[in-house]
Amino acid sequence: MTKKYDKEFKLQSVRLIQEEGKSVAQVAREMGLHENTLYRWIA
Repeated sequence: MTKKYDKEFKLQSVRLIQEEGKSVAQVAREMGLHENTLYRWIA
């Protein structure tokens, strides 16, 4: 089953990578996400 995330959660997660310079792996761990999910949101 696919988990749904709201737009604000996605934006917050991507901001941590792009603006705060955190790694995808680090944000994935902190937010409880799979790294591939974050890569899709960044693309």
